Amino acid sequence: MKCFLNVFALPSLVSPDELAGSTAVVIDILRASTTMIHALEAGASAIVPCLEVEEAREVASRFPPGEAVLGGERKGIRIDGFDLANSPTEYTPASVGGRTVVFTTTNGTRALSRCRTAATVYIGAFVNATAVARRLMAVEQIHLVCAGTAGQYSRDDVLFAGMLVERLQRLSGLPYQLNVQALTARENWVSSFAVPYATGAETLDPDLLAAELRKSVAGRNVVAIGREEDIQTAAQIDRFTSVPQLDIPSFRVRLP
Repeated sequence: MKCFLNVFALPSLVSPDELAGSTAVVIDILRASTTMIHALEAGASAIVPCLEVEEAREVASRFPPGEAVLGGERKGIRIDGFDLANSPTEYTPASVGGRTVVFTTTNGTRALSRCRTAATVYIGAFVNATAVARRLMAVEQIHLVCAGTAGQYSRDDVLFAGMLVERLQRLSGLPYQLNVQALTARENWVSSFAVPYATGAETLDPDLLAAELRKSVAGRNVVAIGREEDIQTAAQIDRFTSVPQLDIPSFRVRLP
């Protein structure tokens, strides 16, 4: 079987037909991927991604009182009438434990929707970097799908994709064919930290990573809305060991 490892800097750059039968990783570092991982680690039973605000409200209304939490943002800000925004530290055992999060964001939930035709869909971020890499280590056909920011490439996502490309190439032993965006993402990762090859997530100072994330389009937007602490949270590499997965038939994200 042909082995490939592709990166797409925006969901619009990959077609549903390309994704069919493959493993996809949805990446939205600032902030949906990071937030979803935090929510599930805090004890949320599942996340229901929605494209539109009214869709999210309608989905949440189907749950018995107290069983659903509405979370998400538009232009980075909590949506009027929603319980939570898109800051990972808002998703705590007290706010989401044992409940279903109905979630809509500008970029991340759209990237998830784009991946419906894949065979397997994981949620990846720096906070579960090593766990994602381990899950992919024997997978032969991989698409890393970056959410971007309002239709623009955002370097925070591409840096994480580059970390995965570098690590999988170095450690998996599989003869991956890389697309041009995968080569570019890998170079972004390696050159950003001035080493011939990335030496592993556990050795990288989170402050150095946060400084790079802050420069991205998404990072500048997060700073502009007064949530700079979310960048530091997103830079906590390997904080978690779980890899959330999208159950495609029910379109819910859960921990396996």
